[in-house]
Amino acid sequence: MSTAVDGGGATTRSQVFAWGLWDWGSAAFNAVIVTFVFSVYLTDAVGDDLPGSVSASSWLGWSLGAAGLAIALLAPVTGQRADAAGHRKRSLALLTTTVVGCMLAMFFVEDNHHYLWLGLVLLGVGSVLFELAQVPYFAMLRQVSRPDNIGRVSGFGWAMGYFGGIVLLLVCYFGFISGDGDTRGLFGVSTDGGMNIRAVVVLAAVWFAAFAIPVLFAVPELPRPPRAAEGPGFLGSYRILWNDLRALWATDRNTLGYLVASALFRDGLAGVFTFGAVLAVNVYGIASGDVLLFGVAANVVAALGALGAGRLDDRLGPKTVIVWSLASMLIAGVLLLAVSGPVGFWVLGLVLCLFVGPAQSAARTFMARLSPHGQEGQMFGLYATTGRAVSFLSPTLFGLFAWMFSNDRAGILGLLVVLGVGLVALLAVRPPPEAQTTGGAG
Repeated sequence: MSTAVDGGGATTRSQVFAWGLWDWGSAAFNAVIVTFVFSVYLTDAVGDDLPGSVSASSWLGWSLGAAGLAIALLAPVTGQRADAAGHRKRSLALLTTTVVGCMLAMFFVEDNHHYLWLGLVLLGVGSVLFELAQVPYFAMLRQVSRPDNIGRVSGFGWAMGYFGGIVLLLVCYFGFISGDGDTRGLFGVSTDGGMNIRAVVVLAAVWFAAFAIPVLFAVPELPRPPRAAEGPGFLGSYRILWNDLRALWATDRNTLGYLVASALFRDGLAGVFTFGAVLAVNVYGIASGDVLLFGVAANVVAALGALGAGRLDDRLGPKTVIVWSLASMLIAGVLLLAVSGPVGFWVLGLVLCLFVGPAQSAARTFMARLSPHGQEGQMFGLYATTGRAVSFLSPTLFGLFAWMFSNDRAGILGLLVVLGVGLVALLAVRPPPEAQTTGGAG
């Protein structure tokens, strides 16, 4: 049985599942490439003996910073053009394919500092393309949901991403990375030239490609608008963007307020995961070999939180879910400042993660509910842009507080400041009309 949806077409359980599989597959880029494996390989192995006074870690930061600037410039326009031309799914297919291509090319990054630049370029370009791919993917949320279940569908997608990351990381660790000596993992892959990590990258690329395919067949394309044939051109799209921003300022400052508030608290949420491993080892005494176990547990808890909060999102609205999640994280963060030892970190760290998933999922549904019909791609482009515009806050404040107090523990204060400011900004934003009028989920 199918039900008409706002995005045009119909939604079925199989379409929702196919849409969620893209999230499951995309964990290959987020977890393996950006967070736990390839970026670490670039800084700790490939660039370990890099000559000169600038470290590989600094080059990594600058390359990702440049990628963030490119995303901020391109995301709103690419989303707008996909909406206008009625080829949201085609944009998703093209961008996902190019991301997979970048991942496959990372196989050629050998464990030699001469290959660092190739690795940084591929990582930077891949990051831009991945963020751009998320714009049409997020915009499709309205196509696979109804106003009364959009929260559950979004939560399902986030949970699929977390679980996909867990499964793939465990396969990578036990199959290719664990152990010592010249061969690693259950598959006994050689470490010569970083071959075991390069094999992981290929596995991640195949994983992403395989799980990205179903949504391209299961979810129908948007109806092509009559004005699609009169495309404004790439530069003309920026004029349209500027006019739309002026119109938002004049007629819908509430949406602009949400874009600002969500950019702030989403950066704080990202900071929790970014610096979690650093704090676990350097402050709370967790063995480096156990960090992966905590990461797996953190993803499980965040996924369960996202699933559970989806129904609350539909009943109470996304703003309520986000406010309570951020408030709970602030309390847990303050308590984390006062405890010591692995046990305290495990307990309070997992409490933090429990509320990260609901906040991320509800933030996406909030934006979907605020977006005018047919302009979801453009609005999620702005969503990506504003998020990138303040992405320096969490790492900067974490480092500032750690430096001021000469203690990495104090860096937690920096993350709490970003979350707190985001929460205060969100309180001034009116909830989406659908969230105010929708009753219980069917």
